[in-house]
Amino acid sequence: QVQVIESGGGLVQTGDSLRLSCAASGRTFSAYALGWFRQAPGKERELVAALGWSGATTYFPDSVKGRFRSSRDNAEKTVYLQMNSLKPEESGVYYCGVDRTGMATGASPDEYAYWGQGTQVTVSS
Repeated sequence: QVQVIESGGGLVQTGDSLRLSCAASGRTFSAYALGWFRQAPGKERELVAALGWSGATTYFPDSVKGRFRSSRDNAEKTVYLQMNSLKPEESGVYYCGVDRTGMATGASPDEYAYWGQGTQVTVSS
């Protein structure tokens, strides 16, 4: 079992920045694949960043590429999502997904077996 805890959400204005954190338990954190997903009310969970195991690869969809960055600190068992130039349509609950196999690519939330409770991000216009 892996415990996942997201934090760092809040209310910001259009164009502001925010950094989210995700702490995960487990002795083999460096082997986990990790994903950041956003879910707006009434919508499906959508990928905003995917990190391969040990930070070897990262993927960002075009909608956030160049504005969002993600990194992991394996010693602290934490992954971060730096979000810049935020837009109102990027409001939602942000979730961190963990895949212990290290194989997840972010193609689907179903690739990730463990999730936190999410952290709310609201971007006001």
